[in-house]
Amino acid sequence: MEKRVLVLNLDHSPVAVVSPQKAIVLVLLEKANVLSTYDLLEIRTVSRSFEYPAVIRLTHYKNIPYRGVLLNRMNLFRRDKGECQYCGSKRHLTIDHIVPRSKGGKTTWTNLITACNRCNVNKGDKTPEQAGLVLRSEPFKPSLSHFLAEYAERRAEEWLPYLASRTINSEV
Repeated sequence: MEKRVLVLNLDHSPVAVVSPQKAIVLVLLEKANVLSTYDLLEIRTVSRSFEYPAVIRLTHYKNIPYRGVLLNRMNLFRRDKGECQYCGSKRHLTIDHIVPRSKGGKTTWTNLITACNRCNVNKGDKTPEQAGLVLRSEPFKPSLSHFLAEYAERRAEEWLPYLASRTINSEV
């Protein structure tokens, strides 16, 4: 599997995740600088070899409007680590409104959680307190840095120093 490259803006905010080929092109065109490389990996051409970039930073600041993380089923399950937020089950997962829509609950990051079908049916049209359920963790709106740090922990530890402060600040 090919490793990916984290692209940071001039202020070190994450901008994108790109292929190593795209990263090398940005570096060769002097549009980015390599901040970190993957150990023991290199990219070879017929006549040259390059260190395999892990993190690059753009040489000029790019004003990229913040779009946030899309609120969808996949991202909600990723935020909740694929577990029911009531019992911890990883099977038959659904989405639950903490405050039911019939009681004025909104479809927002802080009112949606992952729940197994059994807990969701048992809760029904009640709040967790009314149904005698306790949330395992408080729902929050994740940032791009949050998801990138989660990815980095599994596949790209070289990214972590560049994401650590951003993840802490974005969740406050």
